[in-house]
Amino acid sequence: MPLNIPNLLTWLRILLIPVFVSVFYLTDDALSFHNKNLLGTAVFLLAAGTDWLDGYLARKLDQYSAFGAFLDPVADKLMVAAALIVLVKLGRADAIIAFIIIGREITISALREWMAKLGESRSIAVSMIGKIKTTFQMLAIILLLYQEKVFGIDCLLIGSWLLYLAALLTLWSMGYYLMLASPGLKKHLS
Repeated sequence: MPLNIPNLLTWLRILLIPVFVSVFYLTDDALSFHNKNLLGTAVFLLAAGTDWLDGYLARKLDQYSAFGAFLDPVADKLMVAAALIVLVKLGRADAIIAFIIIGREITISALREWMAKLGESRSIAVSMIGKIKTTFQMLAIILLLYQEKVFGIDCLLIGSWLLYLAALLTLWSMGYYLMLASPGLKKHLS
């Protein structure tokens, strides 16, 4: 494993997951409801920031590695899954929506791995619909984690709507990736 700044940032993101989850398990005596929301959101934002920063630095410093290419999406999916599970536990997200999003991530990761083994990885490269889905998903998670009103804006309501929209985009993008992969799959299955 190459020890470079982008990979260290990815490891930091993974190490932030138990920190993030533990914030919401602290007693109300240890940390108030408001401060749990604030700290949990801040840790999630820090993790999201490292995701952007590690990609930027990998490009800027030309520090790409096969290990980093593997670990970065794993770290992203673990963080999102942890956040969705916490949100379900807190009653801020529906378990079915969390299942759709997490299930899609597992399915597409497995599909990408299989297609790479078949030499067809380019057929399911990240698309614009996937990026849009990720944007709505991250905004929804941030708003749902914070939950409280900001300048009269109901973060819980808007976050819920954005999460439902992200789930729809999740299904759409999964269908899109499966459609892109189908010619390669057909070629290797026949």
